Amino acid sequence: MLPRKRALTGDNNGAASASKQQRPGGKRHVAALILARGGSKGIPLKNIKMLAGVPLLGWVLRAAVDSDVFDSVWVSTDHDEIEKVAKSWGAQVHRRSPEVSRDSSSSLETILEFVRLNPEVDVICHIQATSPCLHPFHVKEAVAMITEQGYDSVFAVVRRHQFRWKEVKKDSGELTVPFNIDPLYRPRRQDWDGELCENGSFYFGTKEILQKSGCLQAGKIAYYEMLPEYSVDIDVDIDWPVAEQRVLRYGYFGRNTPEVACMTIIQVSGCLTDGRVYLSTAGEEMVTLNTKDTTAIRKLQAEGVEVVLLTSAEDPVSQALADRLAKRTGCQVVQVGNQPLDDLEPIVKQKKLEWKDVAYMGNEDVDTKCLNLAGLSAVPKDAPVEAINAAKYTCHSRGGLGAVREFADHILLQKQKAKSQMAQDRIDRHNF
Repeated sequence: MLPRKRALTGDNNGAASASKQQRPGGKRHVAALILARGGSKGIPLKNIKMLAGVPLLGWVLRAAVDSDVFDSVWVSTDHDEIEKVAKSWGAQVHRRSPEVSRDSSSSLETILEFVRLNPEVDVICHIQATSPCLHPFHVKEAVAMITEQGYDSVFAVVRRHQFRWKEVKKDSGELTVPFNIDPLYRPRRQDWDGELCENGSFYFGTKEILQKSGCLQAGKIAYYEMLPEYSVDIDVDIDWPVAEQRVLRYGYFGRNTPEVACMTIIQVSGCLTDGRVYLSTAGEEMVTLNTKDTTAIRKLQAEGVEVVLLTSAEDPVSQALADRLAKRTGCQVVQVGNQPLDDLEPIVKQKKLEWKDVAYMGNEDVDTKCLNLAGLSAVPKDAPVEAINAAKYTCHSRGGLGAVREFADHILLQKQKAKSQMAQDRIDRHNF
């Protein structure tokens, strides 16, 4: 299920529609603008704090750049470190003036300054840095509502099912009353459409309507409805752990993320095992295997994902485990050296795949190249820092204790999302 778009009828503030005013060549300059002041009081330097291994600013910049609908992507800031991060993620930088860098400065003041200093811009797409679950398709569809459907202003909303009541000040003597509910007839959730609330992800508008009305919600207005899972807004530190888990599940990881992983490669030692070797009284070495993980391998195979197990000549116990598992599941077993990438490159090419089509799970520093290249990559919770930094997903579970199952579920979730997207695309094409 994809977001729904709706227009708000009427022409606010008496502003005439300016969406069809174009440059002589017929092309309007559409610019993305992310405001990232350095003086955040709630979370110091919040905009470049790492969220799931990526600077907060990086999540929305990646979505904006990869949407391919902007003539320019900008970050407005007053801070040197934020400027460095912005440029490293492909953005131009607008150094805002001290007048619009105060605690009391509004977003609108900063946007107006940007427009005044960049007169070539015709459509301003203000994207909030604190909305890390933004995807390119959100941006594409919302921008098209301005550039193709003729709206002057488009903003993001989310549907909420919450009953609201009037606040009563202490000792005021007032009685509270409901805003959107009759207590005698409380509707079931499935019988109530709920209400649309701004989720803060973005506010898009034409320069003409901004200059005429003094805001980005005027003229011929439309809203763009985002699903709740994408509606994440970080204001205070307590939001951070929740946002981190949400972005790992619903965030946009870049162009190299496969719509469907065709092959999953798993290091046996440290991923399928917990790294411990047990000795029997007879001197035999043994390792343990979690049935959740073996079930996960079968789930991947059932969905058409080939599974390859990696072993090392230096670890004969894991080799024996992988061989036995291969007999039970049909997995391919590959023995790799100190640089797994060297041994895996020929296999990926032989199967006529690219690394973006591969999901990789490793547990050591030697896995970092593969973790970086793979479209989807993960490490167990107890992996070393170098591997964690290289992976796109860090499991909550340790190696041998369900980490493979967790990563498999993540892979299958992406596959499910891709199917939903394709199904919605077919519906949209049929409707139009």
